[in-house]
Amino acid sequence: MSGHSHAKNVARKKEGDNKKKGALFGKILKAITIAAKDEPNPDFNPRLRTAIEKARSANVPLDNIERALKKVKESGDNLEDIIIEAYGPEGSALLITAITDNKNRTISEIKTILTKLDAKPANPGSVLWAFEQNPETKIWSSKFPQSISQENIKKLKEIISSLENHDDVENVYTNINFD
Repeated sequence: MSGHSHAKNVARKKEGDNKKKGALFGKILKAITIAAKDEPNPDFNPRLRTAIEKARSANVPLDNIERALKKVKESGDNLEDIIIEAYGPEGSALLITAITDNKNRTISEIKTILTKLDAKPANPGSVLWAFEQNPETKIWSSKFPQSISQENIKKLKEIISSLENHDDVENVYTNINFD
């Protein structure tokens, strides 16, 4: 029965859960930090208010939220928003939003993910025109939704999943109907 310790199995499971939770908390706290740059008061900043609500629903400790807000006030943190455009299967448009402290690293890593999954990075502005952004929530939506084959929907979902697993990626928007 060597290697079958109940305590070891529990520890291994908790370690995996804690790693996932830590990555989620990190993404949410980055979103809070970047949203607080414009206006640190959530009463006057809908994007910050939404990020804080998302943090609370994910059970991020209040101390961590306050620390992220304090970091912005003290240092003006060097995080920045970036938008990366790409084309997926059947010419589907992908708009990738990320928050990073190193723009070149993040863009390079995202391009690598796209290339491995047969998606193509696009030039700035070549995909953005097909989307519009809600000025308050900063959420993008497609102006011209399209349909693609079921096989390519599976490929597109794989691309989106891989991108969302990247630490710096906040959201991935597409112009494809998944119905």
